[in-house]
Amino acid sequence: MKVLLVYPKNPVTYWGFQYALKFIYKKAAFPPLGLLTVAAILPQHFEKKLIDMNVDTLTDKDLLWADYVFLSAMVVQKDSVREVIDRCKKLGVKTVAGGPLFTSEYEMYDDIDHLVLNEGEITIPAFLEDLEHGTAKHLYTSEEWADLSTVPAPQWNLINVKKYASLNIQYSRGCPFNCEFCNITSLFGNVPRTKEVDNLLSELDAIYKAGWRGIVFFVDDNFIGNKKKLMEDILPAVTHWMEEHNHPFQFLTEASINLADDEKLMAMMAKAGFNSVFIGIETPDEDSLAECKKTQNKGRDLISCIKKIQRSGLEVLGGFIVGFDHDNPSIFNRMIEFIQESGIVSAMVGLLNAPKGTKLYQRLASEGRITDEFSGDNTNFTMNFTPIMDKNLLVNGYQNIVATIYSPKYYYQRVRNFLKRSDSDRSMGTDLNAINILAFLKSIVWLGIFGKERRYYWRLIAWSLLKRPKLLPAAVRFSICGFHFRKIYDSVQLK
Repeated sequence: MKVLLVYPKNPVTYWGFQYALKFIYKKAAFPPLGLLTVAAILPQHFEKKLIDMNVDTLTDKDLLWADYVFLSAMVVQKDSVREVIDRCKKLGVKTVAGGPLFTSEYEMYDDIDHLVLNEGEITIPAFLEDLEHGTAKHLYTSEEWADLSTVPAPQWNLINVKKYASLNIQYSRGCPFNCEFCNITSLFGNVPRTKEVDNLLSELDAIYKAGWRGIVFFVDDNFIGNKKKLMEDILPAVTHWMEEHNHPFQFLTEASINLADDEKLMAMMAKAGFNSVFIGIETPDEDSLAECKKTQNKGRDLISCIKKIQRSGLEVLGGFIVGFDHDNPSIFNRMIEFIQESGIVSAMVGLLNAPKGTKLYQRLASEGRITDEFSGDNTNFTMNFTPIMDKNLLVNGYQNIVATIYSPKYYYQRVRNFLKRSDSDRSMGTDLNAINILAFLKSIVWLGIFGKERRYYWRLIAWSLLKRPKLLPAAVRFSICGFHFRKIYDSVQLK
Protein backbone atom coordinates (compact mmCIF):
# COMPACT_ATOMS: atom_id res chain seq x y z
CA MET A 1 0.00 0.00 0.00
CA LYS A 2 1.38 3.40 -1.02
CA VAL A 3 0.10 6.23 1.16
CA LEU A 4 0.72 9.90 0.49
CA LEU A 5 0.02 12.10 3.51
CA VAL A 6 -0.79 15.67 2.43
CA TYR A 7 -0.92 18.74 4.64
CA PRO A 8 -2.73 21.57 2.79
CA LYS A 9 -1.39 25.08 2.51
CA ASN A 10 -2.03 27.61 5.26
CA PRO A 11 -3.09 31.12 4.26
CA VAL A 12 -1.00 33.97 5.63
CA THR A 13 -2.14 34.29 9.25
CA TYR A 14 -1.11 35.81 12.57
CA TRP A 15 0.38 32.61 13.98
CA GLY A 16 1.74 31.48 10.61
CA PHE A 17 4.61 33.99 10.96
CA GLN A 18 5.09 33.90 7.17
CA TYR A 19 6.63 37.40 7.00
CA ALA A 20 8.95 36.67 9.92
CA LEU A 21 10.08 33.31 8.51
CA LYS A 22 11.81 35.08 5.63
CA PHE A 23 14.30 36.55 8.10
CA ILE A 24 15.40 33.12 9.36
CA TYR A 25 15.25 31.20 6.07
CA LYS A 26 12.48 28.81 7.13
CA LYS A 27 9.48 27.64 5.14
CA ALA A 28 6.87 27.12 7.87
CA ALA A 29 6.41 27.75 11.58
CA PHE A 30 5.42 24.19 12.56
CA PRO A 31 5.31 20.75 10.92
CA PRO A 32 2.05 18.74 10.64
CA LEU A 33 2.24 16.80 13.92
CA GLY A 34 -1.12 15.11 13.36
CA LEU A 35 -0.13 13.57 10.03
CA LEU A 36 3.29 12.55 11.35
CA THR A 37 1.47 10.69 14.12
CA VAL A 38 -0.98 9.15 11.65
CA ALA A 39 2.01 7.89 9.66
CA ALA A 40 3.28 6.15 12.79
CA ILE A 41 -0.14 4.55 13.37
CA LEU A 42 -0.25 3.11 9.84
CA PRO A 43 1.35 -0.33 9.37
CA GLN A 44 5.12 -0.33 9.01
CA HIS A 45 4.96 -2.24 5.71
CA PHE A 46 3.01 0.60 4.07
CA GLU A 47 5.12 2.80 1.81
CA LYS A 48 4.67 6.36 3.06
CA LYS A 49 5.48 9.83 1.84
CA LEU A 50 4.46 13.18 3.32
CA ILE A 51 4.03 16.44 1.44
CA ASP A 52 3.57 19.59 3.51
CA MET A 53 2.33 22.09 0.95
CA ASN A 54 3.66 24.90 3.12
CA VAL A 55 7.24 23.82 2.43
CA ASP A 56 7.08 21.68 -0.75
CA THR A 57 5.11 21.55 -4.00
CA LEU A 58 2.46 18.87 -4.43
CA THR A 59 2.77 17.51 -7.98
CA ASP A 60 0.45 15.29 -10.00
CA LYS A 61 3.29 12.75 -10.02
CA ASP A 62 3.11 12.63 -6.22
CA LEU A 63 -0.63 12.06 -6.32
CA LEU A 64 -0.49 9.38 -9.04
CA TRP A 65 2.16 7.48 -7.06
CA ALA A 66 -0.29 6.91 -4.21
CA ASP A 67 -2.95 4.28 -3.69
CA TYR A 68 -4.50 6.60 -1.10
CA VAL A 69 -4.03 10.26 -0.23
CA PHE A 70 -4.49 10.97 3.48
CA LEU A 71 -5.55 14.53 4.31
CA SER A 72 -5.67 16.34 7.65
CA ALA A 73 -6.35 20.04 8.12
CA MET A 74 -7.54 22.88 10.29
CA VAL A 75 -10.59 24.93 9.29
CA VAL A 76 -8.39 27.81 8.11
CA GLN A 77 -6.93 25.52 5.40
CA LYS A 78 -10.26 24.71 3.74
CA ASP A 79 -9.47 26.52 0.45
CA SER A 80 -6.32 24.47 -0.07
CA VAL A 81 -8.17 21.34 1.03
CA ARG A 82 -10.73 21.84 -1.72
CA GLU A 83 -7.96 22.25 -4.29
CA VAL A 84 -6.29 18.98 -3.23
CA ILE A 85 -9.58 17.04 -3.22
CA ASP A 86 -10.46 18.29 -6.70
CA ARG A 87 -7.02 17.31 -8.02
CA CYS A 88 -7.35 13.83 -6.55
CA LYS A 89 -10.81 13.39 -8.09
CA LYS A 90 -9.55 14.50 -11.49
CA LEU A 91 -6.67 12.01 -11.34
CA GLY A 92 -8.79 9.18 -9.91
CA VAL A 93 -6.85 8.91 -6.65
CA LYS A 94 -8.74 7.72 -3.57
CA THR A 95 -8.86 10.04 -0.54
CA VAL A 96 -8.98 9.51 3.22
CA ALA A 97 -9.50 12.50 5.53
CA GLY A 98 -9.57 13.25 9.24
CA GLY A 99 -8.55 15.90 11.74
CA PRO A 100 -10.26 19.03 13.11
CA LEU A 101 -11.72 20.41 9.84
CA PHE A 102 -13.31 17.15 8.71
CA THR A 103 -14.47 16.15 12.19
CA SER A 104 -16.21 19.52 12.63
CA GLU A 105 -17.61 19.88 9.08
CA TYR A 106 -17.72 16.33 7.68
CA GLU A 107 -21.07 16.94 5.96
CA MET A 108 -19.30 19.35 3.59
CA TYR A 109 -17.02 16.60 2.26
CA ASP A 110 -19.18 13.85 0.78
CA ASP A 111 -16.74 13.62 -2.13
CA ILE A 112 -14.01 12.26 0.18
CA ASP A 113 -13.88 8.49 -0.22
CA HIS A 114 -13.34 7.74 3.46
CA LEU A 115 -13.85 10.13 6.37
CA VAL A 116 -11.93 8.80 9.39
CA LEU A 117 -12.91 11.21 12.15
CA ASN A 118 -12.44 11.93 15.85
CA GLU A 119 -9.31 10.45 17.41
CA GLY A 120 -7.33 8.56 14.79
CA GLU A 121 -5.82 6.14 17.29
CA ILE A 122 -9.31 4.60 17.51
CA THR A 123 -10.86 5.15 14.07
CA ILE A 124 -7.84 4.46 11.82
CA PRO A 125 -7.42 0.80 12.93
CA ALA A 126 -11.14 0.19 12.32
CA PHE A 127 -10.85 1.69 8.83
CA LEU A 128 -7.71 -0.34 8.03
CA GLU A 129 -9.36 -3.58 9.10
CA ASP A 130 -12.35 -2.94 6.82
CA LEU A 131 -10.03 -1.85 4.02
CA GLU A 132 -8.15 -5.15 4.24
CA HIS A 133 -11.42 -7.07 3.88
CA GLY A 134 -12.71 -4.88 1.05
CA THR A 135 -15.54 -3.45 3.17
CA ALA A 136 -14.26 0.08 3.91
CA LYS A 137 -17.09 2.51 4.73
CA HIS A 138 -17.45 6.19 3.89
CA LEU A 139 -17.66 7.39 7.50
CA TYR A 140 -15.85 6.32 10.67
CA THR A 141 -16.56 8.03 14.00
CA SER A 142 -16.11 7.21 17.66
CA GLU A 143 -17.21 8.64 20.98
CA GLU A 144 -14.30 6.97 22.77
CA TRP A 145 -11.16 8.80 23.88
CA ALA A 146 -7.74 7.44 23.05
CA ASP A 147 -5.31 6.23 25.71
CA LEU A 148 -2.40 8.59 25.09
CA SER A 149 0.11 6.17 26.61
CA THR A 150 -0.40 3.98 23.53
CA VAL A 151 0.11 6.74 20.95
CA PRO A 152 3.28 6.13 18.88
CA ALA A 153 5.95 8.78 18.43
CA PRO A 154 5.58 10.88 15.26
CA GLN A 155 7.46 9.61 12.21
CA TRP A 156 9.94 12.50 11.93
CA ASN A 157 11.92 10.86 9.12
CA LEU A 158 9.15 11.84 6.68
CA ILE A 159 10.07 15.55 6.77
CA ASN A 160 13.11 17.78 6.59
CA VAL A 161 13.08 19.38 10.05
CA LYS A 162 15.43 22.14 8.89
CA LYS A 163 12.61 23.73 6.91
CA TYR A 164 10.67 24.60 10.09
CA ALA A 165 11.08 27.31 12.71
CA SER A 166 9.87 24.99 15.48
CA LEU A 167 9.06 21.34 16.04
CA ASN A 168 6.12 20.22 18.17
CA ILE A 169 5.08 17.59 20.66
CA GLN A 170 1.84 16.65 22.42
CA TYR A 171 1.66 15.70 26.08
CA SER A 172 -2.07 15.98 26.78
CA ARG A 173 -5.50 16.37 25.22
CA GLY A 174 -8.62 17.88 26.73
CA CYS A 175 -9.37 20.91 28.87
CA PRO A 176 -11.27 21.14 32.19
CA PHE A 177 -12.92 24.45 31.25
CA ASN A 178 -15.99 25.19 29.10
CA CYS A 179 -15.40 28.44 27.21
CA GLU A 180 -18.44 28.95 25.00
CA PHE A 181 -16.52 29.88 21.84
CA CYS A 182 -13.97 27.02 22.02
CA ASN A 183 -14.36 23.64 20.30
CA ILE A 184 -11.54 21.88 22.16
CA THR A 185 -13.83 20.05 24.58
CA SER A 186 -16.03 18.79 21.72
CA LEU A 187 -12.91 17.46 19.97
CA PHE A 188 -10.97 16.15 22.99
CA GLY A 189 -13.23 16.20 26.05
CA ASN A 190 -13.23 17.90 29.47
CA VAL A 191 -10.98 15.46 31.29
CA PRO A 192 -7.29 16.06 30.49
CA ARG A 193 -5.64 12.86 29.24
CA THR A 194 -1.87 12.68 29.40
CA LYS A 195 1.08 10.66 28.21
CA GLU A 196 3.34 8.88 30.65
CA VAL A 197 6.87 10.06 31.43
CA ASP A 198 8.48 7.33 29.34
CA ASN A 199 6.32 8.20 26.31
CA LEU A 200 7.18 11.85 26.56
CA LEU A 201 10.92 11.35 27.03
CA SER A 202 11.06 8.93 24.11
CA GLU A 203 9.48 11.61 21.93
CA LEU A 204 12.03 14.16 23.12
CA ASP A 205 14.71 11.61 22.25
CA ALA A 206 13.25 11.22 18.76
CA ILE A 207 13.24 14.98 18.18
CA TYR A 208 16.82 15.20 19.46
CA LYS A 209 17.95 12.31 17.21
CA ALA A 210 16.31 14.02 14.24
CA GLY A 211 18.97 16.69 14.69
CA TRP A 212 16.68 19.37 16.01
CA ARG A 213 17.99 22.08 18.33
CA GLY A 214 15.71 25.00 19.12
CA ILE A 215 12.06 25.72 19.88
CA VAL A 216 9.69 22.84 20.66
CA PHE A 217 6.00 23.68 20.96
CA PHE A 218 3.91 21.61 23.40
CA VAL A 219 0.66 21.85 21.44
CA ASP A 220 -1.57 20.96 24.41
CA ASP A 221 -4.56 23.26 24.61
CA ASN A 222 -4.08 23.45 28.37
CA PHE A 223 -0.69 22.14 29.46
CA ILE A 224 -1.57 22.53 33.16
CA GLY A 225 -4.88 20.65 32.99
CA ASN A 226 -3.45 17.98 35.33
CA LYS A 227 -1.19 20.02 37.60
CA LYS A 228 -0.50 17.20 40.06
CA LYS A 229 0.99 14.86 37.48
CA LEU A 230 2.80 17.69 35.79
CA MET A 231 4.58 18.77 38.98
CA GLU A 232 5.21 15.34 40.47
CA ASP A 233 6.28 13.42 37.36
CA ILE A 234 6.55 15.28 34.08
CA LEU A 235 8.43 18.49 34.83
CA PRO A 236 11.08 16.85 37.03
CA ALA A 237 11.71 14.25 34.31
CA VAL A 238 11.88 16.86 31.54
CA THR A 239 14.23 19.00 33.63
CA HIS A 240 16.55 16.04 34.16
CA TRP A 241 16.42 15.14 30.45
CA MET A 242 17.26 18.72 29.46
CA GLU A 243 20.23 18.82 31.86
CA GLU A 244 21.55 15.50 30.51
CA HIS A 245 21.32 16.79 26.93
CA ASN A 246 22.79 20.25 27.60
CA HIS A 247 19.48 22.11 27.18
CA PRO A 248 18.95 21.64 23.42
CA PHE A 249 15.35 22.93 23.36
CA GLN A 250 13.32 25.96 24.38
CA PHE A 251 9.70 25.07 25.11
CA LEU A 252 6.50 27.01 24.60
CA THR A 253 2.96 25.90 25.33
CA GLU A 254 -0.62 26.97 26.08
CA ALA A 255 -2.20 27.24 29.51
CA SER A 256 -5.00 28.89 31.45
CA ILE A 257 -4.60 32.01 33.59
CA ASN A 258 -4.71 30.01 36.83
CA LEU A 259 -1.06 29.22 36.11
CA ALA A 260 -0.43 32.52 37.94
CA ASP A 261 -1.80 30.98 41.14
CA ASP A 262 1.08 28.56 41.53
CA GLU A 263 4.54 30.07 41.88
CA LYS A 264 6.15 26.67 42.29
CA LEU A 265 4.64 25.41 39.04
CA MET A 266 5.84 28.48 37.14
CA ALA A 267 9.33 28.09 38.59
CA MET A 268 9.38 24.42 37.63
CA MET A 269 8.31 25.20 34.07
CA ALA A 270 11.01 27.83 33.71
CA LYS A 271 13.63 25.45 35.09
CA ALA A 272 12.50 22.74 32.66
CA GLY A 273 13.12 25.05 29.71
CA PHE A 274 9.78 26.74 29.13
CA ASN A 275 10.08 30.41 28.21
CA SER A 276 6.71 31.22 26.59
CA VAL A 277 3.07 30.42 27.27
CA PHE A 278 -0.04 31.36 25.31
CA ILE A 279 -3.00 32.31 27.52
CA GLY A 280 -6.52 33.14 26.45
CA ILE A 281 -7.15 36.47 28.18
CA GLU A 282 -10.09 37.31 25.87
CA THR A 283 -11.37 40.54 27.45
CA PRO A 284 -11.01 42.85 30.46
CA ASP A 285 -14.81 43.07 30.69
CA GLU A 286 -16.29 40.96 33.50
CA ASP A 287 -19.75 40.76 31.90
CA SER A 288 -18.29 39.45 28.65
CA LEU A 289 -16.20 36.89 30.55
CA ALA A 290 -19.37 35.69 32.27
CA GLU A 291 -21.18 35.58 28.93
CA CYS A 292 -18.61 33.30 27.31
CA LYS A 293 -18.28 31.10 30.43
CA LYS A 294 -14.62 32.05 30.89
CA THR A 295 -14.96 31.38 34.60
CA GLN A 296 -11.24 30.90 35.22
CA ASN A 297 -10.61 34.54 34.22
CA LYS A 298 -13.42 36.10 36.24
CA GLY A 299 -12.88 37.98 39.49
CA ARG A 300 -9.16 38.39 38.91
CA ASP A 301 -6.73 41.22 38.57
CA LEU A 302 -5.69 39.97 35.15
CA ILE A 303 -2.87 42.49 34.77
CA SER A 304 -1.31 41.35 38.04
CA CYS A 305 -1.63 37.71 36.99
CA ILE A 306 0.09 38.39 33.68
CA LYS A 307 2.93 40.32 35.30
CA LYS A 308 3.40 37.56 37.84
CA ILE A 309 3.82 34.99 35.07
CA GLN A 310 6.21 37.29 33.22
CA ARG A 311 8.34 37.79 36.31
CA SER A 312 8.66 34.02 36.66
CA GLY A 313 10.59 33.96 33.39
CA LEU A 314 7.71 33.11 31.05
CA GLU A 315 6.69 35.36 28.20
CA VAL A 316 2.90 35.60 27.93
CA LEU A 317 1.40 35.44 24.46
CA GLY A 318 -2.20 36.56 24.72
CA GLY A 319 -5.44 35.90 22.90
CA PHE A 320 -8.10 38.64 22.92
CA ILE A 321 -11.61 38.87 21.48
CA VAL A 322 -14.07 41.67 20.74
CA GLY A 323 -17.65 41.21 19.62
CA PHE A 324 -19.29 39.66 22.66
CA ASP A 325 -22.95 40.54 23.19
CA HIS A 326 -22.06 42.50 26.34
CA ASP A 327 -19.37 44.57 24.61
CA ASN A 328 -20.10 48.27 24.18
CA PRO A 329 -18.06 50.95 22.33
CA SER A 330 -15.86 51.53 25.40
CA ILE A 331 -14.28 48.10 24.92
CA PHE A 332 -11.97 49.29 22.14
CA ASN A 333 -10.01 51.80 24.22
CA ARG A 334 -10.16 49.52 27.26
CA MET A 335 -8.60 46.73 25.21
CA ILE A 336 -5.78 48.97 23.99
CA GLU A 337 -5.04 50.20 27.50
CA PHE A 338 -5.12 46.68 28.91
CA ILE A 339 -2.74 45.27 26.31
CA GLN A 340 -0.29 48.13 26.72
CA GLU A 341 -0.27 47.91 30.50
CA SER A 342 0.10 44.13 30.46
CA GLY A 343 3.25 44.22 28.35
CA ILE A 344 1.98 41.31 26.24
CA VAL A 345 4.06 41.71 23.09
CA SER A 346 2.26 39.11 20.96
CA ALA A 347 -1.36 40.10 21.53
CA MET A 348 -3.61 38.42 18.99
CA VAL A 349 -6.89 40.34 18.93
CA GLY A 350 -9.68 38.80 16.88
CA LEU A 351 -13.34 39.31 16.17
CA LEU A 352 -15.58 36.75 17.85
CA ASN A 353 -16.58 33.88 15.58
CA ALA A 354 -18.59 30.73 16.23
CA PRO A 355 -16.92 27.50 15.07
CA LYS A 356 -19.15 24.50 14.52
CA GLY A 357 -19.23 22.19 17.49
CA THR A 358 -19.11 25.00 20.04
CA LYS A 359 -21.81 25.97 22.50
CA LEU A 360 -21.61 29.46 21.03
CA TYR A 361 -22.55 28.14 17.60
CA GLN A 362 -25.47 26.21 19.08
CA ARG A 363 -26.74 29.28 20.95
CA LEU A 364 -26.42 31.64 18.00
CA ALA A 365 -27.98 29.12 15.62
CA SER A 366 -30.98 28.78 17.95
CA GLU A 367 -31.27 32.59 17.89
CA GLY A 368 -31.12 32.66 14.09
CA ARG A 369 -27.91 34.70 14.11
CA ILE A 370 -25.51 32.45 12.16
CA THR A 371 -24.93 34.08 8.78
CA ASP A 372 -21.93 32.35 7.22
CA GLU A 373 -19.32 29.61 7.52
CA PHE A 374 -16.43 30.11 9.93
CA SER A 375 -13.25 30.92 7.99
CA GLY A 376 -10.93 29.66 10.72
CA ASP A 377 -9.13 33.02 10.86
CA ASN A 378 -10.58 35.49 13.37
CA THR A 379 -8.08 38.24 12.50
CA ASN A 380 -9.40 38.88 8.98
CA PHE A 381 -12.19 41.31 9.96
CA THR A 382 -15.00 38.83 9.24
CA MET A 383 -17.65 37.30 11.50
CA ASN A 384 -19.99 34.39 10.84
CA PHE A 385 -22.89 35.73 12.90
CA THR A 386 -24.84 38.90 13.49
CA PRO A 387 -23.43 40.76 16.54
CA ILE A 388 -25.47 42.83 18.98
CA MET A 389 -23.31 45.90 18.42
CA ASP A 390 -23.64 47.62 15.05
CA LYS A 391 -21.31 45.60 12.83
CA ASN A 392 -19.67 48.59 11.16
CA LEU A 393 -18.98 50.17 14.55
CA LEU A 394 -17.58 46.86 15.79
CA VAL A 395 -15.29 46.28 12.79
CA ASN A 396 -14.07 49.89 12.82
CA GLY A 397 -13.36 49.68 16.54
CA TYR A 398 -11.51 46.43 16.04
CA GLN A 399 -9.45 47.93 13.24
CA ASN A 400 -8.51 50.79 15.54
CA ILE A 401 -7.33 48.34 18.21
CA VAL A 402 -4.97 46.41 15.93
CA ALA A 403 -3.78 49.52 14.08
CA THR A 404 -2.88 51.09 17.42
CA ILE A 405 -1.26 48.19 19.27
CA TYR A 406 0.85 47.22 16.25
CA SER A 407 1.90 50.74 15.35
CA PRO A 408 5.67 51.03 15.99
CA LYS A 409 5.17 53.44 18.89
CA TYR A 410 2.84 51.18 20.87
CA TYR A 411 4.43 47.86 19.88
CA TYR A 412 8.01 48.81 20.74
CA GLN A 413 6.82 50.33 23.99
CA ARG A 414 5.39 46.93 24.97
CA VAL A 415 8.60 45.19 23.99
CA ARG A 416 10.64 47.52 26.20
CA ASN A 417 8.23 47.13 29.10
CA PHE A 418 8.33 43.37 28.87
CA LEU A 419 12.10 43.09 28.52
CA LYS A 420 12.58 45.33 31.56
CA ARG A 421 10.59 42.81 33.62
CA SER A 422 12.36 39.75 32.26
CA ASP A 423 15.10 37.73 33.94
CA SER A 424 18.44 39.14 32.74
CA ASP A 425 20.12 35.73 33.08
CA ARG A 426 17.95 34.21 30.36
CA SER A 427 18.08 34.89 26.62
CA MET A 428 14.29 34.51 26.23
CA GLY A 429 14.78 31.41 24.08
CA THR A 430 16.67 33.07 21.23
CA ASP A 431 20.11 31.57 20.67
CA LEU A 432 22.96 33.54 19.14
CA ASN A 433 23.62 31.22 16.19
CA ALA A 434 24.47 31.73 12.51
CA ILE A 435 20.86 31.93 11.32
CA ASN A 436 19.91 34.43 14.01
CA ILE A 437 22.97 36.55 13.22
CA LEU A 438 21.88 36.62 9.57
CA ALA A 439 18.36 37.51 10.73
CA PHE A 440 19.81 40.39 12.74
CA LEU A 441 21.68 41.67 9.69
CA LYS A 442 18.57 41.38 7.55
CA SER A 443 16.55 43.22 10.21
CA ILE A 444 19.06 46.07 10.10
CA VAL A 445 18.31 46.50 6.39
CA TRP A 446 14.55 45.83 6.35
CA LEU A 447 13.65 47.45 9.66
CA GLY A 448 16.54 49.71 10.60
CA ILE A 449 17.12 51.32 7.20
CA PHE A 450 13.98 50.97 5.09
CA GLY A 451 11.32 50.25 7.73
CA LYS A 452 8.86 52.84 8.94
CA GLU A 453 9.70 51.65 12.45
CA ARG A 454 13.45 52.36 12.10
CA ARG A 455 13.51 55.05 14.82
CA TYR A 456 11.90 52.71 17.36
CA TYR A 457 13.97 49.75 16.17
CA TRP A 458 17.27 51.51 16.78
CA ARG A 459 16.13 52.79 20.18
CA LEU A 460 15.35 49.22 21.23
CA ILE A 461 18.62 47.83 19.89
CA ALA A 462 20.64 50.60 21.56
CA TRP A 463 18.81 50.14 24.88
CA SER A 464 19.43 46.39 24.77
CA LEU A 465 23.13 46.75 23.93
CA LEU A 466 23.71 49.27 26.69
CA LYS A 467 21.38 48.03 29.43
CA ARG A 468 20.57 44.34 28.80
CA PRO A 469 23.00 42.88 26.21
CA LYS A 470 21.90 39.30 26.95
CA LEU A 471 18.46 40.26 25.69
CA LEU A 472 19.65 41.55 22.31
CA PRO A 473 18.62 38.36 20.47
CA ALA A 474 15.15 38.65 22.02
CA ALA A 475 14.94 42.32 21.05
CA VAL A 476 15.74 41.40 17.44
CA ARG A 477 13.19 38.56 17.50
CA PHE A 478 10.45 40.83 18.80
CA SER A 479 11.29 43.43 16.15
CA ILE A 480 10.97 40.83 13.40
CA CYS A 481 7.69 39.48 14.82
CA GLY A 482 6.33 43.02 15.03
CA PHE A 483 7.05 43.45 11.33
CA HIS A 484 5.03 40.28 10.63
CA PHE A 485 2.09 41.35 12.81
CA ARG A 486 1.87 44.77 11.13
CA LYS A 487 1.99 43.19 7.69
CA ILE A 488 -0.82 40.81 8.63
CA TYR A 489 -3.23 43.53 9.70
CA ASP A 490 -2.16 45.97 6.95
CA SER A 491 -2.68 43.36 4.23
CA VAL A 492 -6.13 42.44 5.52
CA GLN A 493 -7.28 46.05 5.70
CA LEU A 494 -6.15 46.63 2.12
CA LYS A 495 -8.35 43.81 0.74
